[in-house]
Order: sequence, then C-alpha cells, then structure tokens
Amino acid sequence: MFVSFFLLWVLICFFIFQFKSRRPKNFPPGPTPLPMLGNLHNLSLDNPLRDFERLRLKYGNIYSLYLGSKPLVMLCGVQAIKEALINKGVEFAGRPQDMYVNITTESKGVILADYGPRWKEHRRFALMTLRNFGLGKQSMEERILEEIKHTVADLESSVGSTINPQHMFHNASSNIICQVLFGMRFDYDDFTMTELVRCFTENAKLANGPWAMLYDSVPWIRRFPLPFQKAFINIGTCQGIALPWIEEHKKTRVPGQPRDFVDCYLDELEKRSNDPNCTFAEDLLSMYSLDLHFAGTDTTSNSLLTGFLHLMNNQDIQERCQAEIDRVLEGKDKPCFEDRHNMPYVQAVIHEIQRVANTVPLSVFHNTTKDTEVMGYTIPKGTMIIPNLSSVLSEEGQWKFPHGFHPENFLNDEGEFVKPEAFMPFSAGPRMCLGEGLARMELFLISVTLLRRFKFLWPEDAGEPDFTPVYGVTLTPRPYRMKVQLRETH
Repeated sequence: MFVSFFLLWVLICFFIFQFKSRRPKNFPPGPTPLPMLGNLHNLSLDNPLRDFERLRLKYGNIYSLYLGSKPLVMLCGVQAIKEALINKGVEFAGRPQDMYVNITTESKGVILADYGPRWKEHRRFALMTLRNFGLGKQSMEERILEEIKHTVADLESSVGSTINPQHMFHNASSNIICQVLFGMRFDYDDFTMTELVRCFTENAKLANGPWAMLYDSVPWIRRFPLPFQKAFINIGTCQGIALPWIEEHKKTRVPGQPRDFVDCYLDELEKRSNDPNCTFAEDLLSMYSLDLHFAGTDTTSNSLLTGFLHLMNNQDIQERCQAEIDRVLEGKDKPCFEDRHNMPYVQAVIHEIQRVANTVPLSVFHNTTKDTEVMGYTIPKGTMIIPNLSSVLSEEGQWKFPHGFHPENFLNDEGEFVKPEAFMPFSAGPRMCLGEGLARMELFLISVTLLRRFKFLWPEDAGEPDFTPVYGVTLTPRPYRMKVQLRETH
C-alpha cells in the first residue's frame, strides 16, 4: 500500500514539474530539465563556467535553464548584455529573493535588495556618502596611500624570502573600506580582521558553489545540517563584530559631524525620524555596512592576487611597467591617481588584470521587473537573469587577444590606452558595482607603489604556476607564494 502511494506521489510530482517547467511561448531555448532538479545534471556543480560556455555554443547567446522548477535566462556576449542591462536597465534591475544568498543576509543589504524604493534610496545614499568621504578626491587617495605604508612595511620585512600574499592583500583592501565605513583599521594579524576576511572568503565560495545550487533547487533540504549552513554561522560572526561598532558609534557620534559612513546613516535616520515612508532603519545598518565591506574587500584583493601572479610570470611586462613608473614618478615621493593619465602601459596592464581576473564571472543575479523582450525573445516578469560576464571578457571579436594575458588588448597602434566596450568587470546598467571608483583607485595606487619599490619573482622551487581559479561568487587565484626583492633603485 505504502509503495503504491509513494509511486503515485512521485508521478504527481513529475507531472506538476513538467507542467511548471514547460518553457513559455517564445522563451529562450535550452536543455530539457529533470523533475525537481531542473538542469543541475547539465552543470558541473564545483565550477559550471565551462558548461555555460558549452551551452552557449549549442543554444546561442541567450538560453534558458531551470534551477529546480525556477526558470532562468543566461545572457552571454556584449550585444545581449548591453541590450538587457543598459538599454532596458530598469526592466532587468530586479534581484531574485528566495535564494541562498538573500536568505543568509535576511535581504537586509543593498547589493541583493530587490528593485524598489528601499534599494533606490540606499544606493543613492551610498553613492553620495562615498563621494562625500572623498571617493575620487585626494582624501580617499590619502587613506589608500596610508594603508599602503603598512603593506610596504609587511613586504620589506619579507625581502629575500617567499610569502603567501593572500592575507596581505585581503587585509589591505578590507582596512581601506573599513576606515570609510567604520572609521577604523586593524593590524594584519588582528583576530577581528582575520575573522572578517575568513567569513567573507568562505561565503564567497559557498554562495555560487554546489551546496548553494542544491539549496536553491531543492527547497525541502534547507533545514538539514548540510554544509550550506556554514554561511549562516559566518553571517552571525560578522554581525557579532559589526553590531558593537555601531553601538559605539551611537554613543560617541556628534549629530551633523559624521566621521564615517555609519555616522552618516545614523544622521539620516535621525533626520527622517518623522517620515512614515522612510526606508532607512537601524536594523538594516549592520548588514548594509557588511554588504559594502564584503564588496569592497573580495573583488579588489582577488584582482591584486591575480595581477601579481601574472606579473611574476611575465617579467618583461613587470619591467616595462616599472620603467614607465620610474619615468613618470621621477622626483615624486608617492603616486597620485592622476598619474594614470601619463602611464598608458600601466593602465593597460591593470585593466588586463581585471579582464583575466574575471572576479565576478556571473555578476550578481538579476530579475526582470516586468514582462520584457531581449534579442527577440520574450522574458516574463520575475524571471531570474544571469549575465555571464566571462563570455564578454573573453568574447571572440571583441578583443585582440581574448585568451591569455595580453596588455595590448588596451593599447591602440600608437601605444595609447583605450578601453573596449566589452570591458565590463563591474557589470553594467543601474545595478553596476557601487565601488567601481574605489576599486580603480586602489588597484592603481597599490600596484604602482609596490612595483616602484619591489621586484616580484616566482620562487624557483614552486613548480609551474597554476592559473586555474577557485570558483565562487568571486573567482580567487589558487594559493601561491611570491619572492620579494628590493629594486636596485630602492
């Protein structure tokens, strides 16, 4: 009897799924999904990027998949992504909500917030506040250069030996954004800093990994004690660190005289206290700040790690950068962001680093806010959209050298710096990365300062370098060691 009921239940589930997963009229094509699992069988769960490329070659630059019973549309190539994210930006500006990453953060951040008044106000506030605290101005340069002094000291103590630069770059990036948000920095071996960076790194790997895919595809497993629960623990750890900082700010701030981002938010809360439509709330602040902290740490540090991995293994490129840096900075104590206009080759190298780092390969997932069309296909409201930035950053026909590490991708025939339209490491449109300006400034000032003072070598006993990244929300180079030498001029 039990077996009969079980088989009947399976049969009902199968037909329900088949009905729900039937592609709507004029929906992008794609592989046939399985009951309950959708198209998980078509993907390598530890790193599906090659599978996405294989499916693109079969179905075209727009195709569909199923995550469990949920349909999603993959956008590949410059043309499709520009049409959707730029030309129809608002129609593709939503965020899917019943997802692992949203649930772990209780949907209280700004990056994963759905399109609407709260997201608009909080994004506008973040952009304005970052600008007021010097983004693109000299004050932000000074913050970055001050942090670089600690990185230089760290490297000077390691001259002649080999080091793993992962923690150094993660901590430097974390400290820069931490000063903007909370008005504080930490020593590189400080436990608080180590814990924050560990939580950010682990959650970045979990969020696009196999357990997150299963969490999103098979909702009934969510309560089981499986590895995806680690992200909830990490978020709790981060909240446990950030909440006391915010409480201290509430005690010590002087209204109208903000010291940092948190003070600005508390001022805004006070200013709007009688506004019934106010979207600002104290219980949003810690996750909002941590959201920006994560975004400002992981992408920049992974770009730096990728960059120095390639520079060590392309000594001619490293030396050409150093020659240009020496010429432009002759007689100057330190670089400034404006120096980039006189360093076309260094600019080309840094942009090529961002291209090959491909730090956020699938952007952050989008959602359609209304029924719409893209490239002739009909996309219903509420459809999950994945912009495959990997497909753009290595698209044939868009780059002189789409594969490998070639700064010439950003130089014209006269050796001048140029930026192709396919350069989209920060995504595009209304949901474009908030921290692009800060990241660009950090990458330039850190790279130039370190290359001016040090020579970076691949250790003789390290074997062949492995350029295959570790997959997650952000791509991370595999751990490696670097040998550090002082340059003769220093």
